[in-house]
Amino acid sequence: MEPSTAYKSPTANLRHIPSFYNHNDSQASALRLILTLFPDWEQSEGKIEFVRFKDGITNTLLKAIKGRPGYTEEDIDKEAVLLRAYGNGTEVLIDRDREAISHSLLAQHNLAPPLLARFQNGLLYRFIRGRACISEDLTKENVWRAVARRLAQWHAKLPVISTSEVGGPEEHQYSGEDLPQSFSPSRSRKCPENETAVREIAPGKPLPNLWTVLQKWILVLPVGSDSELERQATLQTELKRLVVEFGDTPGLGKEGLVFAHCDLLSGNVIVHPSRGDHITNDVETVSFIDYEYATPAPAAFDIANHFAEWGGFECDFTVLPTRSQRRGFLKEYVHSYDSAMGDNEVQQLFDEVDHFRGVPGFYWGIWALIQATISQIDFDYASYAEIRLGEYWAWREEVEGTRAGEKPLRERRWAEE
Repeated sequence: MEPSTAYKSPTANLRHIPSFYNHNDSQASALRLILTLFPDWEQSEGKIEFVRFKDGITNTLLKAIKGRPGYTEEDIDKEAVLLRAYGNGTEVLIDRDREAISHSLLAQHNLAPPLLARFQNGLLYRFIRGRACISEDLTKENVWRAVARRLAQWHAKLPVISTSEVGGPEEHQYSGEDLPQSFSPSRSRKCPENETAVREIAPGKPLPNLWTVLQKWILVLPVGSDSELERQATLQTELKRLVVEFGDTPGLGKEGLVFAHCDLLSGNVIVHPSRGDHITNDVETVSFIDYEYATPAPAAFDIANHFAEWGGFECDFTVLPTRSQRRGFLKEYVHSYDSAMGDNEVQQLFDEVDHFRGVPGFYWGIWALIQATISQIDFDYASYAEIRLGEYWAWREEVEGTRAGEKPLRERRWAEE
């Protein structure tokens, strides 16, 4: 789908509330934000409550409900609001302006709940009824078929637009003022070398995209020691190799890019409530939430990244999809993407996903190296980074034929029929 050359920003009329959510004063600061958005909630009958709906490993998510007398649970949920407050220092990882554009664009295509407002460190949007998946759910056929259908809708319906097409900055800038001293001194918003490096990593592609995101992350890796400097240089070399190998690969979408979610872990897949006539073996209906990493990317990357999430944060490689499961997922995806496509397109996408299987480890490994320094959430990012980067290096050895010793578990599972 080609975007209009005079594309109006989906966030042009979005309300902005000049207030912060305070993690140390959660109840009071959340209440102020909700009452600013809905002043009538203060005077009307019924208690306002907040439910800590999800604590991921990046953000804080609260559900605000108004318990009006006589309302059913479904009635209450229809006017419930989700308050998502950004994690500490995450502006170095996430373009928050782009996130708001993505959310609004998705809502326009009925692929996301309405975005109600932005505030200084977060978003307010409508609640989606349903239950968040756990990693085991992703391995169930009635769920993975639903995910395949929904992901195909994303990739087929949504235009790939650059920030310049919606009147925004070409690349979101961050000050880096809250970053530790060990971070790269080139992180400053006033560093033209960084801006040039980001623009030039994948010439001719819409900005931003998967490759420019990775470039930005590598540029802000901690470099407080010789070993960290060496690691940054190694990862920079690898990124350039990946762009050469994958950057011009033909694929679905505009210039081989689709509007990708890029973070389809289990908690971001919501299974809708079942109807009364629901049969256990029927395919579920799902929606996706959390669009902060959404960006133009190859469809094969988005799919390979989702397959990696079958193992959860524990990286349980024994439950990753086998060849037959991946083929079943891709048949469902291709049919939903374009019913005129057939077995040839399924095989082509199967091969592309197989080729991309190591790239999500590179992506999240770099992400975790940064989070290990900035995050205040109780999660072992450093160990997670080593596991995910280990996936990448194992894949690299496998495709290059340089492996010494036994094939790693992840690669063995991936090869199972």
